[in-house]
Parts: sequence; structure tokens; C-alpha cells
Amino acid sequence: MTPETINATASGTRTLGDLTVNRLGFGAMRLTAKADGTASDRDRAVAVLRRAVELGVNHIDTAAFYFSPLRSANELINTALAPYADDLVIATKVWAGRDPSGEWRWASPAQLRGQVEENLRQLGRDHLDVVNLRVPRREADDSIAEHFGALADLREAGLVRHLGVSNVSAAQLAEARAIAPVVCVQNACAIGVRREELEFVRACGEQGIAYVPFFAIAGRGREAGVTGTEHDPVLTVARAHGVSPARIRVAWTLGLGPHVLAIPGTGDPAHLEENVAAGALRLTEEDMAVLSSVPNV
Repeated sequence: MTPETINATASGTRTLGDLTVNRLGFGAMRLTAKADGTASDRDRAVAVLRRAVELGVNHIDTAAFYFSPLRSANELINTALAPYADDLVIATKVWAGRDPSGEWRWASPAQLRGQVEENLRQLGRDHLDVVNLRVPRREADDSIAEHFGALADLREAGLVRHLGVSNVSAAQLAEARAIAPVVCVQNACAIGVRREELEFVRACGEQGIAYVPFFAIAGRGREAGVTGTEHDPVLTVARAHGVSPARIRVAWTLGLGPHVLAIPGTGDPAHLEENVAAGALRLTEEDMAVLSSVPNV
């Protein structure tokens, strides 16, 4: 596949409410700093965003808390892509936040409006396409009704078009859906994920909800990126297709079902093309079976 033929449209499409996106999207976290914490290059980050859109990417995942001492993902997106194309969908996250020193702060329900307005200001928009309620890990079994209800009020006020939830259980999803429509679930999911999460992926599809995995390439490395050696089953499938393990990991994500969206992120133009090219790769049932032997992460 040459750069001229790489396009996110090869991944197929999916709806987020009334918005249609290509299933191969882009995650903005890596734009602000490299995995080792060193500063990213601003011009290169802007170029990556513009190239992503050239390659057919029309779904970008971001957050106001994606920033480093020198870079803000939302500001980079605004600089690179405004005025925004009509078909470009930008999804962001609230509840989680960081103060200027980088320390994490978790918003009260009353503070969610301020977080939404911060995203609006940074992105230069009058409404947000999709806002995910990012649930803290420590509240994995707790009620999210108060926070999600406050976010639903912002949707009614016209500041938010569609709502999603992130880092949630099936019970929390059900709780949110009883309050307002949920268009997507955004959870950590990669090759080797536990069976319970794969069952949740399938359940989302049955309910007509898009599932958007994060850390699909990094796996257990999470924010630190890919760590350690690659698993043998991933290498086996990669060699069979003549592609990189990263491309196999993105293709595996899309292979979970037509309701699954991929949002691999990078600040490297070559890696961007590699990730987008994965949208055209179709893994066989045999490939998926081989990959299912990777140990749980």
C-alpha cells in the first residue's frame, strides 16, 4: 500500500448519534509530548493533524487535560484544523482535569460546565460534538448518576451534541442510559484484554452503542506507550501479513465488530500513515484465534 492509497475510508463508517465517522480515527494525547515525557515539536504536531485529515480521518479524540508544559492538544487542533470541516467530529472528555502544574483534579458535578467551556474556548467552537464522562478508576463500582446528569443538562442547554462514557462498567453504562442517550463507550482495550471486557464490547454493539478502545497499541504500557517485547502471537500474525505489530493491533481493534472505532495516536507522520493503513487490513478468524492466545493484560 502506497501513501497515495492510504485512506481512513477503507476502515468503513459508523455513526455517533447523527454523526457519521470513519472507523479509523485519531487520538490526540501523543501530540503534546513524546512517550518519554520530552516535548513534542509543535510544527510537526500541526503537520500530523493536517495529514490525518488528508488521509480521511474525521474523528479526533482529545481532552483539555492533554497538555504538557509547552503544548496543548486542543490548541494544536484549533491551529491545525480551524475552520473545521463540516464532517469533522471532535470528541473530548470531562470530569478528569489537571491544574497548571499538571496535578490531577476531579470535577464536581457543578464544575463540569467549566470544563466543557474550557474545551469550547480552546477548540474555538460554540458546541462540542461528543463529550465523554471520564470516570475515575477509584469509582469503578460507584454511581455516576450525579455527574452524568449534570452533563445531560449541558446537552439540553446546547453546549454538547452527544454524550459518551469512559472507563465504565456495564452497570454504570446502564445507569447513564437511564438518564440520557449514550452514543459511545470509551474503555481501555487491547489484545490480551480480559474476557469480561470483550463481553462488554459485544454488549455495546447489541445496544447500538459505539465502542472506542484506548491504549489499543500501548496495551499494558498505557500512557508510557509500548513497553517490553511484543508477544509471539502478534509477531506471528504480523509476519503472515507482512506488516508491523502495531498495524496488527489496530486491525484487531477494528475486527472486534462493526461498532468498534479505533483512535490510535501519534506525533510521528510515518506512524500516522502506518496506523491509518491498518484500516484496510482484514484479519481472518484464524488470525483472531491466534491473537486470542495472548495473556491477559
